[in-house]
Order: sequence, then C-alpha cells, then structure tokens
Amino acid sequence: MISKSEEKEKAVTLRRQGKSYSEIRALVPVAKSTLSLWLRDVGLSKKQTQLFSEKKRQAQLRGGEARRADRLARTEIVVQEAKQAIGTLTARERLLIGTALYWAEGSKEKTYRPSVRLDFANSDAAMIHFHINWLREVLKVSDSDMQITLHIHENRLSEINDFKQYWLNATGLKQVNFTKPVIKRHIPKTKRHNIADTYHGLVAIRVRSSTILNRRILGWIHGIIAAK
Repeated sequence: MISKSEEKEKAVTLRRQGKSYSEIRALVPVAKSTLSLWLRDVGLSKKQTQLFSEKKRQAQLRGGEARRADRLARTEIVVQEAKQAIGTLTARERLLIGTALYWAEGSKEKTYRPSVRLDFANSDAAMIHFHINWLREVLKVSDSDMQITLHIHENRLSEINDFKQYWLNATGLKQVNFTKPVIKRHIPKTKRHNIADTYHGLVAIRVRSSTILNRRILGWIHGIIAAK
C-alpha cells in the first residue's frame, strides 16, 4: 500500500510535469483539499503554464461542443414532436395560413395606392413554396400568370444563374416566369447574416391582373381580425 508521503511525492512530480489537478487525482486518489495543500507551493514553468492553459482551453472547447450537440439533439426532439402534432392541413387551414402569410409579407391596397396586384416577397424557400401552392390551390392562379423577380446584391451577380435555378427548384416554375432581376447595391458595412452558402437572394412572386384577388385576400384578413 502506498503511503501518504509517497502519494504526495507522486502528486508533486506530476504537477511539475504540468499535469492538471484532475489528471493528478486520476492517478493519486486523494481529496481535492489534500491535493491543493500538497501542491500550493509547487510552481509551474512558463512552458508548463502554457501547456496547462492549452489543455484547459481544449477541455472547454470539448465541453462546449458536447453541450452544443446535446442542445441540438434536444431541439430536434422538440421540433419533430411539434411537426407531428400538425398532421394534415384542411383546406380551411391552408386558406387561413396563406392569408396570414400574405398579411405579413404581401402588397396590399392603401387609400393612396389602389389597384395593387398580388406581390409576395421573401428569401425563405419553404415560405415561397407554400405561397406558390396556395396561389395554385386556393386562388386557382395558373403558373403562366405568375412572375418571379429575383433581388440580388451586385457583388453576387456572377452567381445569378445558380440563384435562378435554386428558385426554379423551390417554386416549380419555369425560366419564362422570370422577369428582369433587381440588382441591389452592395454595402460592405451592412451586417447581414444570410450570406455565403445560405444566400440565394430574395424573390418576389407577382400575379398578373390580380387586383380583385388582392381585394378578396383583404376581405379574408378583415375576417381574421373580426373573428372571435
């Protein structure tokens, strides 16, 4: 059996090698308070201190990654449970959801701007996909009456064909539906998060000769407001 003095000597030797308290306690199973008492006068060289700091940093990174992975896993469970709770949408539910989305993101008539066509803009492909299907299924709009206007920053012009293909896939529409793109001036100081691989520009979906449809949607919006 190893004596306390031998344990102390071993602990001191390990500390001088730059081992952390956790690493030492794994080899010398004593109370943390005892270890602190034994090692309080044991200094570390600059190189050992740097090594110890690097080990601590790496341990913190591993801990951070583990916590992140755990958070993502728990988030995925919540998302999947919530997704399953929605189930199948009824025709009325699709009508209401599409109306609410248009209420938030679509162009609407104003007293100073009458006769406005349907115009819905967003950069979220899933939302645009839902809107396109809503136009088809609820408003009975034909694809030939839909126009896609791509809005992109001037510093991404070289990727315009890739962006067009991305939105063609997202909408199920065709090249003929595209209108002249809108080029936005690039402002380097602007802090945008939707960049690099996540950036595909923004699209506006406009419907030809749709003033009456816009007014019908306005009526649905008023119906939602008045509903009890």
